[in-house]
Amino acid sequence: MGSLQDKKCKPCEGGVSPLTLDQAAELLNDLKEWKLVDNGRMIEKTFKFPNYFRTMSFVNAIAWIANKENHHPTLKVDYNQCIVQFTTHAIKGLSENDFICAAKIDGL
Repeated sequence: MGSLQDKKCKPCEGGVSPLTLDQAAELLNDLKEWKLVDNGRMIEKTFKFPNYFRTMSFVNAIAWIANKENHHPTLKVDYNQCIVQFTTHAIKGLSENDFICAAKIDGL
């Protein structure tokens, strides 16, 4: 099956069900320190950095991944941290794409 980091996001225009809590929990096992939030409709992780430059460098790397995968997170950026949230808006919940992008970000 391959690791999440090796997979590519698939277009999602809706019409499919979001992952169940059990499915999301299973995929969460492949990630580092991400957590389910919003009643299991979103995953989130806080990344901490020593300064603003490092934080913004990380944000730019996320932007590159998001553009390449065509799957975009919500970012909450502060001086020395970035909170990254993924959900698939078209299905109002989680899809495998969210976990693929999270794994790629963990690989930075």
